[in-house]
Amino acid sequence: MIISRTPLRISFVGGGSDLPAFYEREPGAVVSATINRYIYITVNPKFDRRIRASYSQTETVDRVEELQHELIREALLVTGIDGAIEISSISDIPSRGTGLGSSSAYTVGLLNALYAHTGRLAGAERLAREACAIEIERCGRPIGKQDQYSAAYGGLKHLRFNPDGTVFVDQILCDPATRRRLESRLLLLYTGHTRRAETILEEQSRNSAERDATRAGLRRMTALAGDLCAALNRSDLNGFGEVLHANWEEKRRLATGITTPTLDAWYDRARAEGAIGGKVLGAGGGGFLLLYAPPDRHGDICSALPDLRRVTFHFEPQGSRLIFVEENGYGG
Repeated sequence: MIISRTPLRISFVGGGSDLPAFYEREPGAVVSATINRYIYITVNPKFDRRIRASYSQTETVDRVEELQHELIREALLVTGIDGAIEISSISDIPSRGTGLGSSSAYTVGLLNALYAHTGRLAGAERLAREACAIEIERCGRPIGKQDQYSAAYGGLKHLRFNPDGTVFVDQILCDPATRRRLESRLLLLYTGHTRRAETILEEQSRNSAERDATRAGLRRMTALAGDLCAALNRSDLNGFGEVLHANWEEKRRLATGITTPTLDAWYDRARAEGAIGGKVLGAGGGGFLLLYAPPDRHGDICSALPDLRRVTFHFEPQGSRLIFVEENGYGG
C-alpha cells in the first residue's frame, strides 16, 4: 500500500496570467502558498488483474481505457500501469469548485503514488509538468499551471510562466516571524457556494486572446506578483494587504462570473470591519473568500459575515509527499 499526501493552496495574486492565452504571448506570474489541508491518495495492489477506482463513485474495469474518471485513466496511461491496482482518495475539504486547487492537487498526488507503486520516485518538476500535460493537453481542461506547480513544490512561492512553456519556481524569502504574522492576519472563509471553474476560465481565456483591456489587467496583476514579493521581503504586511486588494480589483474585471453581487457585498462588509484586502480564491464565483486583516479585527469580521464558515490553517512548506509505503504485492 502507498499513500501520498498533497497540499491544497491559496493563491494571492496573478491568477489568470498562468493561462496559455496570456503567457504564450508574454510572461505571467503568481504568488501562492500551500496550506495544511490535503488530498490523500491510496494505491494498493489488487489480487486480480482488474482496476478499481473509488472517488464519489466506484468503478471496476478490465482495461485502463474503460475508466470514466479521466484523471485516473490518463495518469495510469502516463505511468504505464495497466491493471491489478486499487485507487482511492480522501480530501480534507470539499474537492470541487472551492478554489483551493483540489483537482490539480489530486492529479499531482495520484502521479506521485502511482510512480511509487511502480518502484520509481518522481521529483516535483516532473510531477508538476506531467500533471499539467494530463489536465490541459490530454483532458482538454481550460485551466492554468499554477495549481500543479504549487501542489508539487509546496511552500510560499513566486511562480513565473514563460512563453516557451517553462515555469520558474522561486522561493519567497521572508523571515519566519514575518511568515507567522502573515499567517495570523489571513482569514479563510467558506462561502458554501461552489462553481464550475472551467466556465469562468473559458471566458477569461477568450477575453485574454481578444480584449486588450483584459490583457492589460493581467499585465498589471503579473506586476503585482512582483510587488507582493517585495512587500514580503521587506516585512511590509500592510503593503501585502493593499496589493491583495489591488489584485482583486483587477481580477474581478477579467470575466463576468468571477464575482457576484453577494460576494461583493461580503467583501465590502469585511472591508468596512477592518479587512485591508482579500479575494475570492480560484477562478472566482464561489468557494473560499480570503481576507487580510489585523488579528484584532477577525472577530468583528466573522460576526459581520455569519453565513460564512471560518477554516483555520497554517502554511505547509512541503509539496506532495509519500507518507506511507508498505510492500504487500501478490506476486510469487
